[in-house]
Amino acid sequence: MARLLGHWLSERLGQPFIVENRPGAGTNIATEVVVNALADGYTLLEASLPNASNAALYPSLKFNFLRDITPIAGATREAFLIEVNPTLPVHTVPEFIDYARANPSKLNMASAGIGSGNHLFGELFKIETGIELVHVKYRGAGPALVDLLAGNAQVMFASASSSMEFVKTGKLRALAVTTTTRLPMLPDLPTVAEFVPGYETSFWQGIAAPKGTPSEIIDKLNREVNTALADPKIKAQLDELGVVAIPGSPADFGKLIADETERWGKVIRATGIKAE
Repeated sequence: MARLLGHWLSERLGQPFIVENRPGAGTNIATEVVVNALADGYTLLEASLPNASNAALYPSLKFNFLRDITPIAGATREAFLIEVNPTLPVHTVPEFIDYARANPSKLNMASAGIGSGNHLFGELFKIETGIELVHVKYRGAGPALVDLLAGNAQVMFASASSSMEFVKTGKLRALAVTTTTRLPMLPDLPTVAEFVPGYETSFWQGIAAPKGTPSEIIDKLNREVNTALADPKIKAQLDELGVVAIPGSPADFGKLIADETERWGKVIRATGIKAE
């Protein structure tokens, strides 16, 4: 997503946008770089769901995301799928819940790591259904999917983009989609909310800048990102990735971040999740 928007912005603004990966600590390393950068519009952050959840997950952060970052624009939301290894004798969400209740703490739930979207979406599902699953963390979604395919894990809340082909080829069985609407590419797949009222999750991304970045720069970048999201070629690429655009104002994106920070903070505190 960063490369897609970066290429668009480079062409529209006549300035090179360099995408620099700063992995580590669940996005905190990259975020700290941006927080401490000059507020001149030349250093931006691809903000995402972990930036909201990390406020509760990491009690000793050197920054306060809501205070130290200026939202620019939302970009996309991505649906996740509840997926099981086909050897598990369940085909629907109710069957999965019943099976989990009959086999408490015997099903392994794979994730990309503590506090990842896979993990948090699964923990919320556990809270709302009262089932017990054993969380097994991996060093990324790829290794987690490998073990799910091998049957070492039985269930995973996996992004649609990373696992769609496994579902289509029957290597994994999708039970439901985590968003409140069904996916166009899997129209027969129900939503979780059809069985667990009120359940809704998705992985979102957007663009942010250091606190104090001039409003005219924020507004200019916001207009360009929204224009990109409305462009037919960009929309076609988003469709291929299995994500939907979330255009809007800087205030809209700021509200999303604040709401998600509160929401996942409650889940993390309720479950006692701690970063390692």
